[in-house]
Amino acid sequence: MREQTAELVLPLPADFNRDAFLDFHRRDVQAVAEKVDAGMLVKAFIWQQVPTLLTVAFHEPGQARITLQCDAEAPSASVSLDAFARHLLGLDQPTQEFEAQTGRHPLVGAMVRTQAGLRVPQSASPFEALSWAIIGQQISVAAAVSIRRRFIQRLGRRHSNGLYCYPDAKDAANTDAETLKACGFSRSKAECLLTVARLCLDETLLPEIHTAQPDLEALRKSLLEIRGLGPWSVHYALLRGYAWMDGSLHGDVAVRRAIQQLLGNAAPPTAREAELWLADFRPWRSLMAAHLWKSLSVNA
Repeated sequence: MREQTAELVLPLPADFNRDAFLDFHRRDVQAVAEKVDAGMLVKAFIWQQVPTLLTVAFHEPGQARITLQCDAEAPSASVSLDAFARHLLGLDQPTQEFEAQTGRHPLVGAMVRTQAGLRVPQSASPFEALSWAIIGQQISVAAAVSIRRRFIQRLGRRHSNGLYCYPDAKDAANTDAETLKACGFSRSKAECLLTVARLCLDETLLPEIHTAQPDLEALRKSLLEIRGLGPWSVHYALLRGYAWMDGSLHGDVAVRRAIQQLLGNAAPPTAREAELWLADFRPWRSLMAAHLWKSLSVNA
């Protein structure tokens, strides 16, 4: 086995919030696929079909050191580690433009100013983002994390350091609904995930962010045609997988609770009311949702 290592150092903006990034990857306390400790993320995932260990270290002020340790030589040398790392950290997200437009808003301005520099941490792949969205449909975060853990342990390949790699589309397509049900998936979620995985293998769905920039509106429409995928799942997946800043997460319970808190109402808005409220923040609706999550300290 021929191992391969690549390393990159990226300068960070002065307002970069490393704790928000690390917290996103700290959801599973059992840490079967990712570990966060002492200002560093270590995560196993599949990079170009190869089990790979990603390390993001913030030990040096004002910069992040990104390292990939592949268990074998990756098939393509053309994939840009720089583009992948910038995407993962959210460095190219239009936070300043968003803050300039919303920072003086009479209702959300104070929240946005307090959370200035907030970026949306990205999943390691669009498939990871969408599969997590499928897992998390209509259940608590704690329940979703438990199912995710069993999914990783059952289907994931192990990196040589011992961590499990989050399964890729090929891993998922090679299983069956009964195996997924044993992980905690409902029948409908299992069938939805298998459909998505097979479409990914056919290269008709979810192109990798670091190799191509898809038409996100066309992709949104294609995803919504898949049975079992609704607006929340699709918009969340596009937010976490492609940093799409204008998805409407009006169906999200935490988003609605945060809107209730801002408005000082006795009950959360309905999904339709939340949709209308978020519409005022186009084209930054999903970035607004991230600020609403943060206002509740919800690690969605």
